[in-house]
Amino acid sequence: MEIVASGIRPTGNLHLGNYFGAVKSFLQMQHEYKCYFFIADWHSLTTHPCPENLRQSVKTILSEYLACGLDPEKATIYVQSDVREVAELYLYLNMNAYLGELERVTTFKEKVRAQPDNVNAGLLTYPSLMAADIIVHRAVKVPVGKDQEQNMEMTRKFARRFNNIYGVEYFTEPASFHLSEKAVKIPGLDGSGKMGKSEGNAIYLADDEKTIYKKVMHAVTDFGPTEPDSIKSEAVQNLFTMMEVVSEKETYDFFNEKYNSCAIRYGDMKKQLAEDINKFCIPVRERIKEISANEAYLEKVVKTGAEQASANASITLNDVRRIIGFSCF
Repeated sequence: MEIVASGIRPTGNLHLGNYFGAVKSFLQMQHEYKCYFFIADWHSLTTHPCPENLRQSVKTILSEYLACGLDPEKATIYVQSDVREVAELYLYLNMNAYLGELERVTTFKEKVRAQPDNVNAGLLTYPSLMAADIIVHRAVKVPVGKDQEQNMEMTRKFARRFNNIYGVEYFTEPASFHLSEKAVKIPGLDGSGKMGKSEGNAIYLADDEKTIYKKVMHAVTDFGPTEPDSIKSEAVQNLFTMMEVVSEKETYDFFNEKYNSCAIRYGDMKKQLAEDINKFCIPVRERIKEISANEAYLEKVVKTGAEQASANASITLNDVRRIIGFSCF
């Protein structure tokens, strides 16, 4: 069975965009591949989170992914910092990573512009840590967004470079598995094309009923269609896209017909959309509360996941040490 590896940054609650994007893809993949899903807490250190926030973020994201259906019986789920072999491989990859190529990475240059007072080595070597996360499990596929393609190319470069330096064919160059080919892109409530945490336009799976209602009712629209069957503006199309994934087909068709006949009332549509989103979120929200309160279960999941991930990673590191020349005796 092909191996898939993917990281999850502990950066807050999951929103609908996450669910219909990465999460649904992960839920499908866990039945089709041998999957390693990890919470990338080492990566988050580039922003210097305080210890309590880091611990809570890891617990939150773990609880939410489990509540959505990620199954530790089918996939290996672990916390990145629990698998020390990743850090060791990260060191070896950094020894063969060059300053110029790391500085040319687009995401690094964007971070430098965004946070000029915090340009740390972790930001610079993000691609080599990402590469270590992936190839430590000898993964052949990696589910990533297209914005991570340059980092994936760096991963392939580091794997290829290791093989060339030591005259081996040990690491496979992993292929990008774009989530967008399988996932629905959920737009933001502000009329933009993407729902996201930093954009402040997201509906979170853990949001209560009143919060969801308030957010949807404040969603951006326009003045309405001026002639039958007119093209929807981006903001209005966003509402219809959300309705398409959370509402019954009859509901979507009803409001679509109202729009096409210039009889739509956006207030009515928003009320219905808020009701349908809340209906969708209720079981997940309750499951999140249940799982996050079960400390023993969460501890069991990460402990078992760490054991499984470490066992697999240690095989790679033993081979790598031997290839480099460390196992003399």
